[in-house]
Parts: sequence; structure tokens; C-alpha cells
Amino acid sequence: MPVKSRAREVTQPAGHQAPDEGEGPATPRATPRVEPFLLASLAAVAGLLATYLFFVRTTTGQYIDESALVEATQLYGAATRASLRFLDYLPALSVVLGALALGYAVLVRRRWVASLIALAGAGTANIATQMLKNDVFTRPFRGIETFAENSLPSGHTTLAASAAAAAFLVASPRWRPLVACAGGTYAVGTGVATLVNQWHRPADVVAAYLVVAVFMAPAAWLVLRTGTRWNAWGGFGSHPGSSRLWIFLPTLVGLGAAALAVVELMRIAPMAGQEESTTNYFWAGSALIVIIGYLIVTSASWLVGYESRRIPH
Repeated sequence: MPVKSRAREVTQPAGHQAPDEGEGPATPRATPRVEPFLLASLAAVAGLLATYLFFVRTTTGQYIDESALVEATQLYGAATRASLRFLDYLPALSVVLGALALGYAVLVRRRWVASLIALAGAGTANIATQMLKNDVFTRPFRGIETFAENSLPSGHTTLAASAAAAAFLVASPRWRPLVACAGGTYAVGTGVATLVNQWHRPADVVAAYLVVAVFMAPAAWLVLRTGTRWNAWGGFGSHPGSSRLWIFLPTLVGLGAAALAVVELMRIAPMAGQEESTTNYFWAGSALIVIIGYLIVTSASWLVGYESRRIPH
């Protein structure tokens, strides 16, 4: 006696093709949440205001910031000459790197929308930096000998960080952790170079990172939301470019920089046996640049990576 099948096999009509990921109505699981990206942007705004209010509007902040800048002269030599050459080529280099990343995404990967979003976010960050530095933020005199004009945020650092962020957004998900680590290192190196060459104080560099984060966090959500077809991935460790190593390395460097900052500041703390600072403020300022730069890198990798996991693979 024939046995009837208990399960009915579902077939597609001849010639039917399943829609690409991202086409058609999105399910709740396939929709990256906007709230974490808005919170990240608001946190960057708060950090930017705190940086400005402490390092520019207070006497203590101005003294620490300016001391780091002045002490950079102690390193004058090969390091300064190398950083100067790097900074001379930086604007063109940043534009070229950003153009290559966006051009590859458009011409090869056909990610038109993502490229436009990344370009708009990077461009807005650079415009905002110039407006904040020249028209919004002012530098009051607090008894500290310093340049009268405000220099916060750093334009060079904003350009480098925004180019790196744009490349991060249009990169394939499996390569994003590696791109974030490499791009973040480029932006951190740029920030330290501006300090070594006495172009900018540490707070100027930190503010530039935060300005980029303010605008690129919402841009990241838009890239994920409009590009669900190509933003799905298997998570950290599913590809060499997605290795947790690219999260571990910047975290480790950031922790090392934090330890360096503590040691340098403890040496000049107002207590018995304190020593007079020669380069302590410089190293503490450099450490601050590294800490904030890599903190943003690690946070961006985790946030975008986690939200990408919500998209069906």
C-alpha cells in the first residue's frame, strides 16, 4: 500500500528567481536599528563639547594642552622632519585614498548609494570642522601664553579620519574590521604627526575624531539600511579580514597608551618628589590621541559588525 508523503515539497514556478537581499519589504530582523547609531552620534557630540569646554575654556585645560604642544620641540629632529613631509602630502593622500575606496565601490561593486552616503558624511564632517574652528568656537585668554586663534578641531586630522571612515563604510562586511584597524591607524598617525610638528594641540586632534564620528555614525546606519543585499556577513572570525585580531590590536594599543598617560601624569602630579615636566605632557597628549582614536575604531567595528549580523546571511 503506497505511503503518502507527510511533508509537501515547496517548489518555485519555472523561471522564478529569488529576490536579492535588500529587495522587497524588510523583516524586523533584517533591519539594522537606528537607536545605537544615534546614541553613538550624540555621545560624540557630548565628547566634542566636553573637549572644547575643558581644554579651551579652562585655565587648567589650556595649560595641559599647550604644554604638550610646547614640549614637542624636544623631539625636533628626524621625527619632526618625517612628520612634516607626511603632513605636506596628507591632504592629497587622504583624497586619493578616499577616492580609490569610493571608486572601487562604485565601479566594481556597484555600491552607488553607499558611496554617496559615505561621501556626504565625510564632506559634511570637513565642512563642520571648518565652521566650528572659524565661526563657532573661540579661544579666551586664561593667562596661558598660547596662540590667540582657535585651532580646534584639526582640519588635517578630520580629512584623514573622514577618508578612512568613508573607506570603512563602503568596504565589504568581511573586510571592515581590517579596514577599520588600518584606517584608524592612518588617522591616529596623522593626529600624532600634527602634534609632533606643532601644527595642533592634542585636544584639536581629539575634537576632529569626534566630529567625524558625529556624522559618520548616522551615515553607517544609512549604508546598512539601504544596502541589505551586500551587508550581510557571518560575523567576526568568519574571514581573515573579519578576524578578532583587528579588534584586539587597537584595543591593546589603546590600553598601552592609557598606561603610558597614567605614568607620565603621575610623574608630574602635585605631590612630594614630583619632577619638572620636559616631555611628560607631550607623551600624555600623544597617548590621549591614541586612546580616543582607537576607542572610536573599536566601537565602530563592534557596532557596525553587530548590526550587520541582524541582516539574514
